[in-house]
Amino acid sequence: MSAFSSLPLVIEPADLAARLEAPELILVDLTSAARYAEGHLPGARFVDPKRTQWGQPPAPGLLPAQSDLEALFGELGHRDDAVYVVYDDEGGGWAGRFIWLLDVIGHHRYHYLNGGLHAWLADRRPLSRDVPPAAGGPVPVSLHDEPTATREYLQARLGAADLAIWDARAPGEYDGSKVLAAKAGHIPGAINFEWTQGMDRDNALRIRADIAQVLDERGLTPDKEIVTHCQTHHRSGFTYLVAKALGYPRVKGYAGSWSEWGNHPDTPVET
Repeated sequence: MSAFSSLPLVIEPADLAARLEAPELILVDLTSAARYAEGHLPGARFVDPKRTQWGQPPAPGLLPAQSDLEALFGELGHRDDAVYVVYDDEGGGWAGRFIWLLDVIGHHRYHYLNGGLHAWLADRRPLSRDVPPAAGGPVPVSLHDEPTATREYLQARLGAADLAIWDARAPGEYDGSKVLAAKAGHIPGAINFEWTQGMDRDNALRIRADIAQVLDERGLTPDKEIVTHCQTHHRSGFTYLVAKALGYPRVKGYAGSWSEWGNHPDTPVET
């Protein structure tokens, strides 16, 4: 049995600190190269957040090539019995996107360090500058469609009573006053709840304690299929993570996000 078996998806620094030596642990740092070099959680392996995305216009947030994912997970030492713990220094965007990637490859043994690096430092936990070597070469992974909403899927589902589209962008992007694509505005029927509003700035960027109630009040409820997006499925990595942590049974990330929707000629838009 894994040392992590009894823990929820979202864990605290004390939970991780007691398990840093667990042989099944793969600890992933999604901060930045500079931040990682200054000091990171002991044993953490750095993943440049850009490697979690396709990176090409017009929809840079799409899934990377399978060969790139196989190289990445090989470097991390991926294996069936691994337990991933992921963190970043921004409240969970990149970490949540990495959890989405794990869902895409069908690996569901993972945890998010609540508050990430900020919470670790607030608890006065030690950092390290030791850099673990790459674990190995590419490993085969299988890609699964279930965690992802494509543009075609979302267009076909628009207006469904059991669909809730969670737009994690800023209000100006949502209402069209800030234009970041050929078209401005939002997907028809989408509910705007900006990603950082789900964080507790007075508690080291942990997920706010009342998040379930806040989402319920906005109609982002567990009886719905939640499809979350932002501009490139980075900020909505956090919202994907939150819905998963709350136990919502049907959660998808729209990887194309607004960079795809807002630049496509055949997509409907509201302002």
